[in-house]
Amino acid sequence: MKLIRKFLDNNKPLFEEGGKLAKFRSTFDAFETFLFTPNHTSKSGVHIHDAIDLKRTMIIVVLALLPALLFGSWNIGYQHGLAFGIERGILANFWFGFLKVLPIIVVTYVTGLGVEFITAQIRGHEVNEGFLVTGMLIPLIVPVNIPLWMVALATIFAVIFGKEIFGGTGYNIMNVALLARAFLFFAYPAQMTGDEVWIYDLTKNAPVDGFSGATPLAGLALGTGFGHYSLSEMFLGTIPGSIGETSTLAILLGAALLIFTGIGSWKIMVSVVAGALVMGGICNLFPANSYMEIPAYYHLVMGGFAFGTVFMATDPVTASHTERGKWIYGFLIGVFTVMIRIFNPAYPEGMMLAILLMNVSAPLIDYFVIESHIKRRLKRSVPKVNP
Repeated sequence: MKLIRKFLDNNKPLFEEGGKLAKFRSTFDAFETFLFTPNHTSKSGVHIHDAIDLKRTMIIVVLALLPALLFGSWNIGYQHGLAFGIERGILANFWFGFLKVLPIIVVTYVTGLGVEFITAQIRGHEVNEGFLVTGMLIPLIVPVNIPLWMVALATIFAVIFGKEIFGGTGYNIMNVALLARAFLFFAYPAQMTGDEVWIYDLTKNAPVDGFSGATPLAGLALGTGFGHYSLSEMFLGTIPGSIGETSTLAILLGAALLIFTGIGSWKIMVSVVAGALVMGGICNLFPANSYMEIPAYYHLVMGGFAFGTVFMATDPVTASHTERGKWIYGFLIGVFTVMIRIFNPAYPEGMMLAILLMNVSAPLIDYFVIESHIKRRLKRSVPKVNP
């Protein structure tokens, strides 16, 4: 590391003002801050400095995503083996799946960071570390058989129109990864509906004859029920689905790390679950279709509910910031997720649209929460006049 530090220090003058490569200063700073913690601090205003900076925060979230990534890679090999009647060991299944996931991750990071670097150069700003997490989230919420050019197109769209036009990291009003998924869902619904996620021969990109790989949500939307999937299978994740969304257990391991480190809001997670259970329970009282008949707690292990709850709803930029607002924000996500799943079969997932809807509503929630605090304090501050 000392050699790298010396190399950067020797070449840094070339990228500073007046240097031959000054126009590439943003790119140089991006690589330097990625390798080493910056040695400069704020020069104005009042700031509280913490050991957890943006880079460390992003790294912790990436670490929290690893259980879902590792299990998802194994599950790809496992589901492929089921389709073809192939028996593999744990490592063989994982390696088969990882080789299918790796190109999606590479394409996401190359295209997303490419947009970030170009934008930073145009504006003369620093390249932020925010895409470190987004670049891992996008591959985990798409099917493994999605064409790579679609991933690249969705990533470019999400970074430009979901973040850069608002000013970059920290200014976006919607979760960038979810925006990429929404783009894919509405632009290429055949590849994102979930009813053909696993039934393709991943080596030939052709359908597997005689094998149905519909996800539980797709089965309910089509009126065929859960298929042969049990509650325990849906919890463990040995079912078809997007790469990182199937295993609730793996996602909970990531949730534990986020809560322990204080990176993810447990209040939002708990309130999302509460909202889904309440809405699901109400629907159980008046069952009118197959969705309304399933136990409310089934929604917690189906589709992208757990993944969205832990990694999407808790996004500190797009979520509510007030303490009471977090409870309201999360509760409504849970309620709207179940409502969308039940009353609009065209969108069987529900979690994606619910979070995006609440992303744009979060500032309004915080506004009313703050206004209510102001009104209560004003009432308390008015002196009582004795008659």
